[in-house]
Amino acid sequence: MSDKILYYEKLSSKRTGALFLALTLLCFLLFIWRVEASGLDFLAGVLLFFGGFFFFYVVNYRTLTIQLAAETLTLTFGIFTWQVLLENIAACELDEIPPLMRWGGAGIHFMFIRKRYRTSFNFLEYPRVVIAFKRKAGPVQDISFSTRQPDEVIKKIREATTAMPSTERPAHGI
Repeated sequence: MSDKILYYEKLSSKRTGALFLALTLLCFLLFIWRVEASGLDFLAGVLLFFGGFFFFYVVNYRTLTIQLAAETLTLTFGIFTWQVLLENIAACELDEIPPLMRWGGAGIHFMFIRKRYRTSFNFLEYPRVVIAFKRKAGPVQDISFSTRQPDEVIKKIREATTAMPSTERPAHGI
């Protein structure tokens, strides 16, 4: 395996981080208020759970790392990593999806887009690139991810897949 890095980007979002921090603080403040008003009950437990949930988002979804090497594309979002073998890429293009799906949240999401099951590593304010797989990864058929430079990422992925032996070369266009 070659370790040559063809593209590398670290992406973060102050806006997304601020959103998750605000939700964390809101849930914890409501938890404290609820405990003082009614004691430790079910609703207080729910608020504590969501406060912890959003705190995990604050810590985990700070930075998305994109690394394209000669044989793999690796996406890392906190403790979660997804690796795609370039030989399994069928197509790569700018991700154009309905606004509700696009603005549906930051972090890692799983959704159906055009009857294809997709994993999305995203921040809200950046464009995304989508990659279609030749072979599913479990139920996942596509993966999309945010980037500051979608045209450059697409170009680099297409160059890397074109450089593969012709029996492994993908067709472009989703």
